[in-house]
Amino acid sequence: MAMVKGKKICRFCENNINFINYKDERILRRFTNERGKIIPRRITGNCAMHQRKITNAIKRGRILAIIAFESESFR
Repeated sequence: MAMVKGKKICRFCENNINFINYKDERILRRFTNERGKIIPRRITGNCAMHQRKITNAIKRGRILAIIAFESESFR
């Protein structure tokens, strides 16, 4: 029998954060895996609105070379 865990709560809604800055590398790295891929919302527990904002911030950060498109160690 599979263990059923409770519903994850969006940390941005919980802390009443509406703006996600693309320059904040620490937050953006939390939502990417070691290969540089964006972690899906079913794993992070974000709501749809904040997942879209995180995705856009990560993509902007990649274009401005704040975070890498992919990890160097997997080449």
